[in-house]
Amino acid sequence: MDMEERPQPVQVRVGGTAARLLISLMEQVGTDDGGSLIARALGLLDLALRARKLGKSLCLIDPKTGDSQEIAF
Repeated sequence: MDMEERPQPVQVRVGGTAARLLISLMEQVGTDDGGSLIARALGLLDLALRARKLGKSLCLIDPKTGDSQEIAF
């Protein structure tokens, strides 16, 4: 798919647990746009999967201690 083309919106059914998590994350981020939050989360997943495909990993680094935590699936 050409990345410049915007796909048409779709409806996605989510279960109760996922819906609660989405609402909680929306509150934490301060948005009422669940779709954009889902797109951001999918972008992170895409980044992590591309890194893994290249033999790399995506990790979180604690700026205070320098400790890192690899994101696993």
